[in-house]
Amino acid sequence: MSVPAFGLGTFRLQGQVLIDSLSSALELGYRAIDTAQIYDNEADVGAAVAASDIPRDQLFITSKIWIANLSRERLIPSLKKSLHKLRTDYLDLTLIHWPSPDNQVPVAEFMQALLEAKTQGLTRQIGVSNFSNALLQQAIDAVGAEQIASHQVELHPYLQNRKVVEFARSQGIHITSYMTLAYGEVLKDPLILQIAQARQATPAQVVLAWAMQSGYAVIPSSTRRANLQGNLAACALTLSSAELESIAGLERGQRLTSPAGIAPQWD
Repeated sequence: MSVPAFGLGTFRLQGQVLIDSLSSALELGYRAIDTAQIYDNEADVGAAVAASDIPRDQLFITSKIWIANLSRERLIPSLKKSLHKLRTDYLDLTLIHWPSPDNQVPVAEFMQALLEAKTQGLTRQIGVSNFSNALLQQAIDAVGAEQIASHQVELHPYLQNRKVVEFARSQGIHITSYMTLAYGEVLKDPLILQIAQARQATPAQVVLAWAMQSGYAVIPSSTRRANLQGNLAACALTLSSAELESIAGLERGQRLTSPAGIAPQWD
């Protein structure tokens, strides 16, 4: 199995706002959905999916295990609660949202519990998110690189996480980019605007196309149907090698997500 190159993120969306956004996205053709236990919207995702009447096997649903549920005793029960909220018998991909702060739960413990969830059929694939290379190596040591379907990290033109990407790829692990538009900041970049004008595309389409052509999956979100439709059109935009290289040159190490007390020591 593989991770879809394009999907819908649901971070910071809840209630009817989330239901409306996801319902519009599904109508437009989105089939991959990314949520998490800590987003407190899994039930809303489940309601929107149920109302859509789209067969479950046509969807790719990802959720993430929160740090409070990483212990061997809590991980699988928490995943079963997520499945109940999502109204599904399985996830397509389950990620460890953040590594356990200060190694309170060893990497081997939660990765082996996650692999057991896969063995039980609760999830089709497993992976990680927000891991340093050292922690990813521990995860590989625990379950094998072939078991880790994706590593989801903050990645956008201003933070390209090259050390993390290089190591994951060397192990055959796929990268999913979150916050690909950098909260909209990169959409105002003069280079992005120039390429967008030349391509008769939106700045968001340019950035999303850059990420996908660079080999990353993307999960942008929006509450506006027009933006959802525009983002989806990025799948049909092909940038030149020169354009890709010029966007890669925007790297400035600008990290936007690093919660105190949770984030690991970044590479």
